[in-house]
Parts: sequence; C-alpha cells; structure tokens
Amino acid sequence: MGQITYCTAKESDAEKIVAFYNYVGGETSYLSFEKDEYPMDVEAQAESIRGLEGNETNIMLMAMDGEEIAGIATISSSHKVKARHDGGLGIVVAKRYQGQGIGTELIRRLIEWAKGNGITRRISLDTRADNVKAVELYMKLGFIVEGCRRNATLLDGKYYDIYVMGMML
Repeated sequence: MGQITYCTAKESDAEKIVAFYNYVGGETSYLSFEKDEYPMDVEAQAESIRGLEGNETNIMLMAMDGEEIAGIATISSSHKVKARHDGGLGIVVAKRYQGQGIGTELIRRLIEWAKGNGITRRISLDTRADNVKAVELYMKLGFIVEGCRRNATLLDGKYYDIYVMGMML
C-alpha cells in the first residue's frame, strides 16, 4: 500500500465507485446493502456526482491508494430549509485498509468541510450497535448515541439494533 491521498469524487470516478461499493458490500454485513446490491449503476452514480458540483451541503470524499479506492465518505443533506443544516454521514473503508486511520481522517475532513460550508450545523449517522469499532470511532470524534432503533436490521434470521448518532458542530 502506498501513500493515501484524499480527494472529492469526479464524474470520471463513477465506474470505480460503483465497483468499490459492490465489492465492499460483500466484505461486511454492516452496510445497508450486500455484495452487488449497491443501488446505483454507473450512469446514476455519474449523475449523482454531477449533482455535487457547486452543492454546499453534499460531498463525496474518497481515500485513494494510487488509483485504488481505499474508502469513501459522504455527507448528504436535504435541500429543504428546515432540514438542510443536518448532514447524514455515510462511510465505508475497504477491509484491507481498515485500522490504518483512514476512516478517522475521512470523517475529520468531512467535519472540517461541514464547519466551513456555512450551512451544516449537525452531522448524523446510523450504525449497527454491534459494530463496536465504528461506534468507538464515532464517539472518539465527538458523536453521541441519541437513540436506538431496536431490531431495525434483520440478517440471517437475527435482529440487530441500530444506533442513531449525531453531533452538533
């Protein structure tokens, strides 16, 4: 593994992003989708990235190992006036890159970006309660558990709780 660099997604990254999400969906059961279940195709992903241009409250940040995506983190906010101050955080780091500080750095950069955009005042996320490493990371970065959705995920006949977490900036 080489030097990790960080950049915002470009339209030309769409194919690589879809392939990454479809791959990591099979690496973990913590995501909302399984292997090859990522809901966007390349054209939809390209369209989504085009929609980020000039958007003050939505961003897709990538951690790159050369040409390979190591991780992706996003903040997505509603365009509605009453809700646009609250950005929903999504993050995934490929298994082989976990434990190297990439997730921490992606989130740290997103927090700084959100603080600087003049609109986002809160960041929220959902995570499975049993995803202990993720919960610890989020808490270390200032998120608090605001609630618990009991039995919100059903996987292989077993129910899992979802923590609703958030932070004010």
